[in-house]
Amino acid sequence: MMNTDELKYSSSIIPDLPGVYLFSDNSGKILYIGKAKNLRKRVSSYFQGKKNQNNKINILLKKIAKINHFVVENETDALLLENNLIKKHQPKYNILLKDDKTYPWICIKNESFPRIFLTRKIVKDGSEYFGPYTSMHMVKTLLELIRQSYQLRTCNYHLTEKNIHDARFKLCLEYHIGNCKGPCEGIQSEWEYNESVLQIKEILKGNTRQVVDILKRRMLELSTNLRFEEADYTKQKIVLLNKFKSKSTIVNTKIDNLDVFSFLDDRGSAIVNFIKISNGAIIQSHTIELIRKLEESKNELLLFAVIDLRNRFNSNAKEIIVPFKIDLNIKNIKVTVPQKGDKLKLLQLSSRNAGFHKIEKEKRESALSARKQENRLLNQLKEDLRLKEIPYHIECFDNSNVQGKFPVAACAVFINGKAKKSEYRYYNIKTVDKPNDFASMEEVVFRRYHRLLEEKKGLPQLIVIDGGKGQLNAALNSLGKLNLNQTINVIAVAKKLEKIFSKNDPLPLFINKNSSSLKIIQHLRNEAHRFAINFHRNKREKSLLKTELEQIPGVGQISVDKLIKHFQILENVISANMDELNEVVDKRKAAIIWEYYHKK
Repeated sequence: MMNTDELKYSSSIIPDLPGVYLFSDNSGKILYIGKAKNLRKRVSSYFQGKKNQNNKINILLKKIAKINHFVVENETDALLLENNLIKKHQPKYNILLKDDKTYPWICIKNESFPRIFLTRKIVKDGSEYFGPYTSMHMVKTLLELIRQSYQLRTCNYHLTEKNIHDARFKLCLEYHIGNCKGPCEGIQSEWEYNESVLQIKEILKGNTRQVVDILKRRMLELSTNLRFEEADYTKQKIVLLNKFKSKSTIVNTKIDNLDVFSFLDDRGSAIVNFIKISNGAIIQSHTIELIRKLEESKNELLLFAVIDLRNRFNSNAKEIIVPFKIDLNIKNIKVTVPQKGDKLKLLQLSSRNAGFHKIEKEKRESALSARKQENRLLNQLKEDLRLKEIPYHIECFDNSNVQGKFPVAACAVFINGKAKKSEYRYYNIKTVDKPNDFASMEEVVFRRYHRLLEEKKGLPQLIVIDGGKGQLNAALNSLGKLNLNQTINVIAVAKKLEKIFSKNDPLPLFINKNSSSLKIIQHLRNEAHRFAINFHRNKREKSLLKTELEQIPGVGQISVDKLIKHFQILENVISANMDELNEVVDKRKAAIIWEYYHKK
């Protein structure tokens, strides 16, 4: 590491020219990259011992072992070089650009009879790339428009003049169904093909108006020469282009070509939204997030974003709209801070987009935090229950009956530590007549997992049984019949002392009453119990309703079934008026039922 005097000397011999400077540590790793109109003044300013320099800059200065620099022609070149070097080296103390998505591009291949296709990878072979596009829908719409308007080849033949002359290729199905004009056999000339490609380039640049004007002149020329079929085909292209233009967000046809940048400060970072306007319409929009590393100012962050986004989207707009003045001095580029009118409305639209991005970011962060909490709780459950794997899928069983009558069971399902009520299931006990909790548990566990195996659905990592050792053994008997004893972990939870029994341990396990693991198990058991009790109550009330209705003279079994299905419980039948009863049964029976209860 250099001492302060050495650093001062190194900075004093740097030229008074625009350029980029790089600070590196002892290992040669780049720590920071900056740009300057005057390299010597900018670099020297770091080592003047200013009192107002923040702590992060002071920490950076202590790590500097070497200073390198690049001299460039002007400030614009310095801005571009700085941006490219930061993205390449990603120094620790520079602004961090959070934008790791691989966006789609439309490629016009550098070849004879160029192919046009979607790609996410840029190959530097002279091909032209348009984008990146943040909306896959927009890319597909553009490619569909091109496909419908221009019959371009999709094959990968090497269509040189010699190969075509030697008839090395044959027409394919695309030609016969009208999607290609047959350049492989010389049916379509290269000049005609390239004319279509030039028009497509204008469309991809957003210049649909110019292409429409060209096509209109072409259509008139064809119709004048009595070539009506070709004129009609050209007219169809114009219709498609106008439809596509109508789908774009029209701003103002007087606004031709400009870039709009909004800025939203967000604690230690900033969100910048970019909107590209061409021929009065929004043709691209993109949002990035910048992380502060050295307490960079709003000016520095927005300037970095402007250079990065214009460079990335190959923008040649002559006017830039920003919310506040920035130190951008590029020849023939006008920087505007609008106060009113359409340009201010555009800036406000961009700001709303930045705000939506912030809301989405907060939602993602909240969801990520929730997932981390879920994983932490499930990991703790795995440790406390001595399981071999994390129980992402847990199922809990409970039985319910009153002195053996109306025996039912319920299964509650938890996925990632949360109740998934759409997966809850209840069961009528079919094979057990007398009160027998063990036999009921054996039946329902067998039915549940026999069905899951038949339907080839996912099995849980953990089964929780509401009960003691007897209920656990009953469940294990069923799993043994299905050869699942070694596949699924099973525990039983006794209610009184919260004893936890497992198949591999003769002694019960006690978990700390304040632990998150026990709370998850209790929540599971309570859900299964609640679901079973509700089902049991409904079944009992329907039975009571059926018994009561069957006692009414003149009301048959069909009417009883209709009333049970509609009213569910006896209280609803008693409180129903004549009109409500008449919706379910005929007037005569409705009157009989109403008089029966109201006379009573």
